[in-house]
Amino acid sequence: MRTTPARDKLLDAAAALFYDHGINATGVDDVVREAGVSKPTLYAHFGSKAELVAAVLERRHASRAGELEAVDGGPLAVFEWLADFYARDGARGCAFVNAAAELAHGGPGRAAAAREKAWLRAELARRAGAEGLQDPEGLASRLGLLIDGVAARVVVDGHPAAAGAVAEATSAARTLCEAAA
Repeated sequence: MRTTPARDKLLDAAAALFYDHGINATGVDDVVREAGVSKPTLYAHFGSKAELVAAVLERRHASRAGELEAVDGGPLAVFEWLADFYARDGARGCAFVNAAAELAHGGPGRAAAAREKAWLRAELARRAGAEGLQDPEGLASRLGLLIDGVAARVVVDGHPAAAGAVAEATSAARTLCEAAA
């Protein structure tokens, strides 16, 4: 996909608006106004709002995956990264969980969210396997549930609950990893 300044502005604006206000509550008029481009420019880069949503999520995934892949260690290192993420960025929980909830009827955005969650489980399984832990896929699934539970706690109780939720999830993850050793 070619990158242009207008495309980047659209992705930046849409990412912020979708995360802060929700996908369904944000119209394309809001996105183009925030990006400072025209509606035809949006449609020239993305054929529909659904394609824009998917592109935003794919870009967010690439960023998060790059950050996480740079972190050395086993599955518990993911929880250390998660604590840092919520301390600096996760005011409304997980953008992928939020998108999947809003896009319950499918489409390219929901598919992008599902791919990200599958990638995260595979990354957790890879890390568990590298540490010699038993049943890496099963462990990764359970650890993924803990990560998504943190996101849900933040959505329900607000960002101030993030640190406590991550600490509780990390403790549970440690117990699961020790049992799999």
